[in-house]
Amino acid sequence: MTVPVERSRSRRPVTWLTLVGVLLLPAVIGGILVTALYDPTDRLDNIRAAIVNDDKAVELNGQQVPLGRQLTGGLVTGASDQPSNIDWVISNDDDAAKGLADGTYTAVVTIPENFSSAALSTRPGETPEKATIGVSTAPDARVVDGAITAQLASTASSVFGSTLSSQYLQNVFLGFTSLHDQLGSAASGAHQLADGAGQAATGAGALRDGLGSLADGAAQLSSGAGQLTGGADQLANGAAQLSTGATQLAAGTRTAADGSGTLAAGLDQVAAGNQQLANKVGAAAQAIPPGFATAASDLSAAAPGVDTALTDAAAALQKAADSCQPSTDQRCTDLRTASNRANAALPKAQSLVTNIGALAGGAAQLPAGLGEIAKANAQLAAAANGLADGARQSQSGLTTIAEGIDGVANGANGLADGARRLSTGSQGIASGASKLATGAEGAETGAAQLTDGVGQVASGTSSLADGLDKAVAALPTYTDAQASSLADVVADPVAATGTSDSLFGTAAVPLLAMAVLWFGGLASFIAFQAVSARALVSRRPSALVALRGFAPAAVVGAVQGLLVAGVVQVASRFDVGEWALFALVSVAAGVAFAAVHQGLVAVFGGAGRWIAAIVGALALATSIVSTVPPALAGVASLMPTSPAYSAMLGALSSSGGVGAGIAALAVWGALSLVVTTLVVVRRRTTTVRAATAAA
Repeated sequence: MTVPVERSRSRRPVTWLTLVGVLLLPAVIGGILVTALYDPTDRLDNIRAAIVNDDKAVELNGQQVPLGRQLTGGLVTGASDQPSNIDWVISNDDDAAKGLADGTYTAVVTIPENFSSAALSTRPGETPEKATIGVSTAPDARVVDGAITAQLASTASSVFGSTLSSQYLQNVFLGFTSLHDQLGSAASGAHQLADGAGQAATGAGALRDGLGSLADGAAQLSSGAGQLTGGADQLANGAAQLSTGATQLAAGTRTAADGSGTLAAGLDQVAAGNQQLANKVGAAAQAIPPGFATAASDLSAAAPGVDTALTDAAAALQKAADSCQPSTDQRCTDLRTASNRANAALPKAQSLVTNIGALAGGAAQLPAGLGEIAKANAQLAAAANGLADGARQSQSGLTTIAEGIDGVANGANGLADGARRLSTGSQGIASGASKLATGAEGAETGAAQLTDGVGQVASGTSSLADGLDKAVAALPTYTDAQASSLADVVADPVAATGTSDSLFGTAAVPLLAMAVLWFGGLASFIAFQAVSARALVSRRPSALVALRGFAPAAVVGAVQGLLVAGVVQVASRFDVGEWALFALVSVAAGVAFAAVHQGLVAVFGGAGRWIAAIVGALALATSIVSTVPPALAGVASLMPTSPAYSAMLGALSSSGGVGAGIAALAVWGALSLVVTTLVVVRRRTTTVRAATAAA
């Protein structure tokens, strides 16, 4: 059965079989391409690849860590969100090389023997090294097989590396928390040390004040002892005079009774001198502060404690200097300087405290001794008064008294000797008290220096504590969950959304549809005649002759557009609205392509089909990847395939341009029909010679 359509390059009519073949050609080609290429990630198991694990496990914390084996397991198992995976085969180097050469394996992934050691080279004391894996592709592998294998291996390595980085960073963040806690403890200790140093400074100030009081008391003691020395000298002189007078009295009593009055007067003087001496000694005793003995005893008893406190303070200062970090900090330098000074002054201060304790022990007995001396002098004065009264009451017993006066003279000599010894002792007391005052003044100066030094230690330690507080405040702390979450983000800080791992995406469907419709239009004018062979003798207008050749191809192009849209819908299952718009664009493209191919064949004949094939190849080549040369891309944008592709893409996505694409196709179709009409007009004009030859 035939149809009233002229066959190209033949006088035979076109049969229905030819017409069906032309109609189904784009649908069959499109179906083959869609079936072969659509959603290849669901059929990854058709790719057979080998994994060679040469990795040697390393020991970490007493356990073997085989990271190469773990990566192998991750590749073989695949991702939970991936419906299929490559058919992985765990192999060895020889088998993998042989299988790659004979085509058994499409690709080979090799994990080197240093993979685990390199992946864990971020441990302290090791040189960091990046762990790598090798990917080899068979020479006869499909175009994209190697890229898929390499991408899966690269993605698995990246995810595996992110996991290792996350674990490492998690340990770092938890280390921040430990460092925060340790510095917090150090800051608390520094605050306690600062408080202790402040208390030591307060105690040193009290010691300085006490030593000042001791120096003042020792000076008063020295002055009182000097006065005691003067009284003792006077007592010795008086006793000597008493002795002389008693001798004279003893010699003269027998001859002069009236000498008893002189004796009484002399005894009164002796009593007055003794009383005066007693009063001075008592005044000296009263000059000593009330709590002097207790303070001296306490000072003597406190000397070992002060010595221990000085040693502990120097040790605490040395410990603070040793623990101060970083060592280059100025506060640490000042702290070490203060510690060195304190250690240098410690022996002298300990010796001084020991001497002060000894002097204080002796001085504690001074008030009691002075009291006894004052008591003896008072008794002596009372005795002298009684003697004088006896001398006045009994002049008649002067002879007997004279004999007793000899004894008085002897006693006065003894009294003079005792007074001289008292003078010598009081001079020693005065000298010792003077030395005690001098030593106390020196100790007071040392205590003042100690106060300043301990104050500087307290200030420096307080600054250290404040600095540690700032460091603690600046260091972040994380829980295990926070550290894990933050480590995951830092290890993989950037994520891309909206990406797809499909090699047959939204842009591929319009590209394949445009290509099969273009070559379907070319097939129409391989089978159909572009310009009727009877154009010269036809009485129809040239435009109708052109349309008569265009009409069957346009119908075929429209049907091809619907068939291709149907195949796409079966494979991709687009929304009804999207598919309807896509089908409309496909029909328009099929009709427009028919007009363009008719014009090319009408103008260039068989070369037009060659040009059409070049245009189709150019459209495919410039639409697959954006790295094509700009010149080719510019030429392709001027072809009728460009608006068809843009309109189809806009129908299936949000890129837009559907209306502009259909308008451009209409312009191309109209211009092509005009060109075909002009060719018909030219062919309907002939010469007499040509007509005669044709006849």
